[in-house]
Amino acid sequence: MEKAANAEDNAVEAYSERVVTAVLGFAETASIALGDALGWYAALAAGGSVGMSSAELAAQTRTQERYAREWLEQQSVAGFVEVVPELPAGSSATQQRRFTLPAGAAEVLVKQDSLVALLPMVRMLRVGVAQIPNLLGAFRDGGGVPWVHLGAEARESQAEGNKPWFEQRLACALASVESVHQVLSRADAKITDLGAGCGWSTLALARAYPGATVTGIDIDAASVEQATANARQCGLAGRVSFHVADAAHSEGADQDAVFIFEALHDMPFPVQVLAAVRHMVKPDGVVVVMDEAVADTFAPEGDVLERLMYAYSLFICLPDSLATPGSAGTGTVMRQPLVEQYAQLAGFSRVERLPIADFSVFRFYRLYP
Repeated sequence: MEKAANAEDNAVEAYSERVVTAVLGFAETASIALGDALGWYAALAAGGSVGMSSAELAAQTRTQERYAREWLEQQSVAGFVEVVPELPAGSSATQQRRFTLPAGAAEVLVKQDSLVALLPMVRMLRVGVAQIPNLLGAFRDGGGVPWVHLGAEARESQAEGNKPWFEQRLACALASVESVHQVLSRADAKITDLGAGCGWSTLALARAYPGATVTGIDIDAASVEQATANARQCGLAGRVSFHVADAAHSEGADQDAVFIFEALHDMPFPVQVLAAVRHMVKPDGVVVVMDEAVADTFAPEGDVLERLMYAYSLFICLPDSLATPGSAGTGTVMRQPLVEQYAQLAGFSRVERLPIADFSVFRFYRLYP
């Protein structure tokens, strides 16, 4: 009996520690969101190894010293910032204590074009968590929380998170698959990017294949407006165009290639979209879907990527999809067998996982007619 009681006590303690760790992670993620929104990380990065006091940080960012001091101390306890060892002569140990970002922090928290920039991830989750009152209603009564309700920060966070990868790695990734590269390199090739968002994938395609005409399509008008502005700013407006349209109703049969970058799992009617895509592409064209590189099958011992993708699915992707009546309700965790099922129902003969590795958290599939 005593052994059973001890085992039960140990199980309770272990589970309690797991929950405390989760609560701490939630709170510290929220503290990162504060530092991001108030410009505190950027200011600390600019301060270099000399560091900044709470008063200097507050003055530079036009915030309140007492809050800045509390945040700096919390960040140092959490290990996100460091205390500069030497204090100025005669200074107090509180208000004059200096803090700095540790090595590697600026690459993760400040540098926007870094391949390891993680603040867009934090911002996206913050937007999702802010919808909990609406999510509770949807989870109880059905329906969802559409993308448009998430506001500009969700749109911008997703774009900023993927932009470095599209700009720095997409061209070489596609060039590494010769059969795809040859099609994209055709003279006067026509390429469509479905679910283009703010357009960074579309613009990357245009840069990689200057002989092609590239079109970006998205159902979100604000995203299309931003993508059009991005094209002008990049000097690609003459060769790239963006349009508001429902991908499921796309027409024409003259495209050499159609891409869907991290968007198929969000689409309420993925089979209808893929069926439309199959009719859009020439018989000798290519269809490529990029989506999350989750495991092929569900297992409760999921890795960090699985846990992260389920978090996005709970707070953002699934509620967005289910906001449309009749939606397939795919969610973020779209495993390869489901991609294959959708493709088969849309009339494709097979799906090939392309040999593109180390492209953020994504995997590339080619769909064959």
